[in-house]
Amino acid sequence: MPETDPRRWKALVFIALAQLMVVLDATIVNIALPSAQQDLGISDGNRQWVITAYALAFGGLLLFGGRIADLWGRKRTFVVGLIGFAAASALGGAATGEAMMLGARALQGAFGALLAPAALSLLAVMFTDTKERAKAFGIYGAIAGGGGAVGLILGGFLTEYLDWRWTFFVNIPFAIVAAAGAYFVIREPAGGRNRSPLDIPGVVLSTLGLVALVYGFTRAESEGWSDATTIGMFVGSVVLLAAFVLTEARVKSPLLPLRVLTERNRGGVYLSLGLAVISMFGLFLFLTYYLQIVKGYSPVKTGFAFLPMIAGMIVGSTQIGTRLMTRVPPRLLMAPGFLTAAVGMLLLTQLEIGTSYAGLILPAQLLLGLGMGTAFMPAMSLATHGVDPQDAGVASAMVNTSQQVGGAIGTALLNTIAASATTAFVADHAAGATTPAAQKLIQLQGMVEGYAAAIWWAVGILVVSAVIAATFITTGKPGAGAVAASGSGSRSGLGEGAEDEVKIPVIVH
Repeated sequence: MPETDPRRWKALVFIALAQLMVVLDATIVNIALPSAQQDLGISDGNRQWVITAYALAFGGLLLFGGRIADLWGRKRTFVVGLIGFAAASALGGAATGEAMMLGARALQGAFGALLAPAALSLLAVMFTDTKERAKAFGIYGAIAGGGGAVGLILGGFLTEYLDWRWTFFVNIPFAIVAAAGAYFVIREPAGGRNRSPLDIPGVVLSTLGLVALVYGFTRAESEGWSDATTIGMFVGSVVLLAAFVLTEARVKSPLLPLRVLTERNRGGVYLSLGLAVISMFGLFLFLTYYLQIVKGYSPVKTGFAFLPMIAGMIVGSTQIGTRLMTRVPPRLLMAPGFLTAAVGMLLLTQLEIGTSYAGLILPAQLLLGLGMGTAFMPAMSLATHGVDPQDAGVASAMVNTSQQVGGAIGTALLNTIAASATTAFVADHAAGATTPAAQKLIQLQGMVEGYAAAIWWAVGILVVSAVIAATFITTGKPGAGAVAASGSGSRSGLGEGAEDEVKIPVIVH
């Protein structure tokens, strides 16, 4: 039985703080973007690159970052990632022009890709008792899940009352405290490194393939699905990722051992979580637009309006998921959790211009939060199901990668569906709108109609997630004792009632 680290709960504080910083950054910059664009003279055409530069670097380098964590050691990679993220944030806050801003965002993404897998795999190997691990990751998951809404609130306050530059500078104290705490408190268990030589062809092929995939979906949102460059990106991505899989099957020390992907339970987790993130990203996008444009909420008020969902996530994660995770098989939490979230999403298909926040949006958010919080806990506990300790970093990175790609797909796919439905509605009703007031009303009705159409798709995607969870994931409930480190013999998968080695990553927005 591995020795329990007496400082593990202190370590949780600093690791969760680092995760909160990364999640905050995903939404806080969105709020500041209009002000930054105006100050730095960024054109409308290049504005999206402030978001896209981060997404491409983060999504493209995650697998590489996970492998670096396995090679260098998780603590060292975590601290380097934090220091680099703080430096990139300082560069963004001090930006004097477009090139400096875009460079800073790409650097933030690159260091985030180092930081995220290291944090997740590091925390997982420190908590070896099943009940303690469930509690630790319940807390961690709630903090990380709530970061998006906190980012909206904090971004609104900083932009409105200080300056957009503070949405970058605010990362620096987070990073310094987390890095100092990690350096002095975290003690990484021995024997978990993978010192095999780095798979350079795998790094190049996976990075280029993932960048092409994420950029393809990002471009599809702005330029359309039939755009030649969009199609070229998708074709290139398929070719590069196919070459990556072939390479990984043949090289001696692969970047991503295919055994990480092919085990049934892990495959089910990657697929169901990736699909669920498509729905969640769509929801954040449309509900933010609806509250600000249709209802006229300020950015700060919009952030507060998302708090019921965060409350639901906290209850679902720390009270339902954590308490039941050691008592029932994961699929009996995941499938009902995704279905509960689908019911919450279904309520939002009834959105109209005059919809009551308390009467519809609030209960829908509570159901969504409860469902997602309940499903994410056991799902993430299986994310490195039966993986060798030396593969923990890259397995954690694989979950983040599936979620990053899911986010890119969700934003592009659901936005396209909403835009098409809006255009069709406005075209059908434009003839009857003869006054400016009537035309504005038709536009708003068209927008709401578009949101509802896209949310219907999100409902369907969540139902598919539930079906995948119920059919693919067959492992029994985790044992109640300490989790032994898994060796090479664990690759065959675990059966009903087995004590799973659990390393739990948490969603990165």
